Amino acid sequence: MGLIISISRTSAFAWVTLAMLIGVAVTVRLGGWQLSRAAEKEARHAAIVAQMAAPVLNTDVLLKDPSHFVQLHQRVDLVGQWLPQHTVYLDNRPMNGRAGFWVLTPLQLDASTRVLIQRGWVPRHQQDRTLLPAIQTPSGVVHMQGRIAPPPSHLMDLGTAAEAAGASPDTSKIRQNLDLQTYALQTGGALAVTVLQTDAASDGLLRDWPEITTGVEKNLAYAFQWFALAALQLMLYIWFQLIQPYRHARRSSF
Repeated sequence: MGLIISISRTSAFAWVTLAMLIGVAVTVRLGGWQLSRAAEKEARHAAIVAQMAAPVLNTDVLLKDPSHFVQLHQRVDLVGQWLPQHTVYLDNRPMNGRAGFWVLTPLQLDASTRVLIQRGWVPRHQQDRTLLPAIQTPSGVVHMQGRIAPPPSHLMDLGTAAEAAGASPDTSKIRQNLDLQTYALQTGGALAVTVLQTDAASDGLLRDWPEITTGVEKNLAYAFQWFALAALQLMLYIWFQLIQPYRHARRSSF
């Protein structure tokens, strides 16, 4: 009978040990994966910082070599003419905690090249959401600075005030999202790239764009949680499977 109990305890100990080893291995692996994700983000951020530190490209260089248009976060110095008739306002885009619009207008660089400029932000009217704020769009040749950016982020399509009033989402000045291919067809030509304007606030527009950060804090927090869970499993195993049985055996021997 004693032999059977001993074998049973040995078997249980082996299974508990195996479960602990698997649990620790999995949680350590998950913690390591979160650390690798953090390292990837830091490397990507370093590449962005390096790109933003590269020499500013002017309009002539961009037009001679259009391949520069694909270099995200590259700083540019552009000269062209606004196409204000194609200005659109992207709704539900807050800035500094206030509701408002991102204002986008194409800039004609030459006869065949246009870029879409995310010019800045304006607040939304408190009483009438369809009432657009006044902004200035200079005529003639203008000079502006910015950086090549991804297209405007796509939000869940909740509908804008203009759409609620019956306007088509593809033709309204106020839009929830902007499909660049559709917009290019509507406005008469392809858009080489999207540029985020970085000049000081002007023309009734704010440009307090958020800084580009690594975003590794969440990954590091998850990694800490996984490693802490691994350590907790190991400590519980040592306490319940080694220390307590040893103390119990000592007390039984007296």
